[in-house]
Amino acid sequence: MKYLLAIFGFMLMIYGCESGKSAMSDTSTSAENTMDTIRIANDSLEYEILIMDLGFNNWLVTQPPEGYYSQTFLENRNRLFVTEYNRRVQNFQLYDRNLYWQEINYDFNIDYGYEVNYLLYNYFMFFQERYRQSFVGGRQGPKQ
Repeated sequence: MKYLLAIFGFMLMIYGCESGKSAMSDTSTSAENTMDTIRIANDSLEYEILIMDLGFNNWLVTQPPEGYYSQTFLENRNRLFVTEYNRRVQNFQLYDRNLYWQEINYDFNIDYGYEVNYLLYNYFMFFQERYRQSFVGGRQGPKQ
């Protein structure tokens, strides 16, 4: 459990690169075309979360700030999202292996703290929007 979500973030980085779509000119570089990387680690709990996807930082600043949702709300949503994501990994015949290729090791009995839950929740919201996916409980609800 040492690297809780590092592989998940790496997978999204690879998929998010979309290297075959178009060639970048060497004269222009937009903020949206730079790799966004957010790293959160806690050595005492032996976990690390890496979120790497194009445009995530720009998208995140448009969302409600930390503190808007309660930690309980975020944990409950993340339980739904992780369960659904892992179910899709297991049903590789029905879902795109480029999106769902490795399970997320999120232990529901561990308190990862507010920041991890906030970023994971928002990443799932970003993931659904960007890749046109729909998870149970995917719409943002009122502050709780």
